[in-house]
Amino acid sequence: MIDVYSWPTPNGHKVHIMLEECGLKLGRDWRIHAVDIGAGDQFKPEFLDISPNNKIPAIVDSNGPDGKPISLFESGAILLYLASKTGKLLPKSDRAKFEVLQWLMFQMGGVGPMLGQAHHFRIYAPEKIDYAIKRYTNEAKRLYGVMDKRLASSPFLGGKQYSIADIAVFPWLRSWQNQGIDWADHPHLKQWFDRIAARPAVQRGVAVLADARKPLQDDKAKETLFGNTQYQKR
Repeated sequence: MIDVYSWPTPNGHKVHIMLEECGLKLGRDWRIHAVDIGAGDQFKPEFLDISPNNKIPAIVDSNGPDGKPISLFESGAILLYLASKTGKLLPKSDRAKFEVLQWLMFQMGGVGPMLGQAHHFRIYAPEKIDYAIKRYTNEAKRLYGVMDKRLASSPFLGGKQYSIADIAVFPWLRSWQNQGIDWADHPHLKQWFDRIAARPAVQRGVAVLADARKPLQDDKAKETLFGNTQYQKR
């Protein structure tokens, strides 16, 4: 059994989708533990034991590579672990594998951080800072353009086959409106997005904990996520 500590955010959805795409079923092969990041659950000692950076998601697999339990944090590492464990969604040949991995790193180093900043300054920041809004909105548009160009000549981000690269990117694009994106500017990416969204395993993955998340309007939750609480020594 794999215990998944998560919340319905893009990084959480990555792992939920991956588990379902690998044929691992919620309630049979894995179970979910809600980590309400607005309430500060990510700072609890028991969660920090498995995720020292106080970020979701994290997993504990009771049957690790050597038959012993293993805990992992960082969504990209978890995707790679699950691909290795199940033999799915990551090509075997070096050439095809590294083609996928470069796009996984593109998500982890670019899409996630930059779109996250776009969300913050466009939606959540207490002050509307024009410079920051323009900077991260323009960077979001640039990244969408990179992906659109790639998908004009490739059916999937990592190449000919659906892979962990697609799973990593997709949840981040579900909030395209909050990022200042017009799909009309990215037709190839939009076609890809719709194909991924239609996959049954993806639909099951994004439904996990979906009812638990509410609009971030509570001042205490905002302080927990963005204020001094985030920076306390633990």
